[in-house]
Amino acid sequence: MSHAQSTAEDAAPSADSRAFDADLAFPSRLSGPLMLLARAMLAYIFIVEGAEKVMSYAGVVEYMQASGVDGRLLPLVILTELGGGLLVLVGLKTRWAAIALLGFCLLTALIFHLGADQTIELRKNVAMAGGFLTLATFGPGAWSLDSWRRRAG
Repeated sequence: MSHAQSTAEDAAPSADSRAFDADLAFPSRLSGPLMLLARAMLAYIFIVEGAEKVMSYAGVVEYMQASGVDGRLLPLVILTELGGGLLVLVGLKTRWAAIALLGFCLLTALIFHLGADQTIELRKNVAMAGGFLTLATFGPGAWSLDSWRRRAG
């Protein structure tokens, strides 16, 4: 039989795989609160970092300029981190905020974390971008303002 042909036996999952899948069914039943937790975990670093940039504005401008980035972009950075993080946290305009933070993570990785001593930071930014890509693709979940607004309207 060629690889292009399949049989009913190939399509039907085995009893062992069904049992394994049933063990993983609990996340589906808890998807609303788990997505809220996932959004909070993704948003946490951006909310904290955005607030810290507000409190140490001058020092951040100097750091940006030392890295070849115009310090006048700091308000946009703060808006992206703090605003985007809060939007992701509460699940409002989540897909747009996730796309913005995905881009922010990749730009930060490329601008600040390409050095040999920055490998871990580069990988973390790429991983966070993947999380935001997932959020942008699948949405914020039932426990979000986006979902609430969709149900209400």
